[in-house]
Amino acid sequence: MAEYERRIASGELLAGDTFQLDTIKMLQRLYEDLLENEDSCQLDKCKDADKKTRGMWLWSSLLPSQSYSKVKGLYLFGGVGTGKTMLMDLFYEKLPSTWRKKRIHFHDFMLNVHSRLQMHKGVTDPLGLVAKEISDESILLCLDEFMVTDVADALILNRLFRHLFNNGVVLVCTSNRAPDQLYEGGLQRNLFLPFIDTVKERCLVHAIGSSTDYRRIGSAEQGFYFVGHKYNGYLMQKFLQLIGKDTPQPQIVEVVMGRKLKVPLGSDGCAFFPFEELCDRPLGAADYFGLFRNFHTLVLEGVPKFAAHNRTAAHRFITLVDVMYENRARFVCTAEASPLELFEQIVTISDAEKISNAKSSSLNEKGDVLDLCVDNELGFAKDRTISRLTEMNSREYLEQHEANLSKAA
Repeated sequence: MAEYERRIASGELLAGDTFQLDTIKMLQRLYEDLLENEDSCQLDKCKDADKKTRGMWLWSSLLPSQSYSKVKGLYLFGGVGTGKTMLMDLFYEKLPSTWRKKRIHFHDFMLNVHSRLQMHKGVTDPLGLVAKEISDESILLCLDEFMVTDVADALILNRLFRHLFNNGVVLVCTSNRAPDQLYEGGLQRNLFLPFIDTVKERCLVHAIGSSTDYRRIGSAEQGFYFVGHKYNGYLMQKFLQLIGKDTPQPQIVEVVMGRKLKVPLGSDGCAFFPFEELCDRPLGAADYFGLFRNFHTLVLEGVPKFAAHNRTAAHRFITLVDVMYENRARFVCTAEASPLELFEQIVTISDAEKISNAKSSSLNEKGDVLDLCVDNELGFAKDRTISRLTEMNSREYLEQHEANLSKAA
């Protein structure tokens, strides 16, 4: 709370958002609960008592006993740009450095889980072993952008988190969706529903009701986002300008589990891709995380408008933007339309139901039938992507990117 008030006083944050204030009070209470139960939660990895018991964790994992933490976690959800990630990060930064804690994007977390499962292939209960490894490393787990779109993730989440909570893990997470809306409309969702009950049992659920998108308050400008195919030639010039005297070459980067990603052109931390090479191929979050471990700038040519005919590419583009934003990378692109217009033909089931007369309501101004894509996950995720694309082209974001490069150098 003190740090939140300091940032408001210094002008880093805007005052007057009662929704954020309510959330920071929830986080303050959680912080105090964790301090009060530090020993029973075995948070401090440096304490002698913790060192003595650490060797017993593997054996205790074989016993059919429950050891839920006395402290309940926190599930924060709300609209895009309302400050969920900022508040969770503020909370995380103020935790003692000696605590067993981890802050990670949900995409990255699940990639890590699948990688560990692959390593323990053939073990009787690989998921239990993976959960034990994670809880040994981090009793306090902070997950950003909790969202479930993959059936493989959906089918293991309940068992995974049952193990984690049984090992004493305290979960803090952010999401655009309320727990009951997670994986809505997904394949075999009935097998996923117990996970929702598990989360609500072990976490306090708190909605951030602010309607303000703070990402759009900054000086959003065109930045490096160019609308129209006429800029494709200029895009290559901009790429060459960014890499300076270096000569771009095709490159190959390593991603998880031995996979490799071919980069058409790369040099000096900048990668150049046609849109089709990055979003029309069977790539996913693992490939994108691998990309941004090696490059701080992505130059992407030809982002199209999204609709039913390129639904899969839309899913990949949203994942790409999420990973890029998480890594605070710079985005340079040409696109068919503005961020808002890219997704105007993506609608949720609820939006689609409001169309009373499909034949007349689904016509555009020219009288052509719109290629509407009815997809709940895309419909909810598109607002986050539009918001992030807007912020990533703001002066503040680009200046921070330059500052990060200078610091790294």
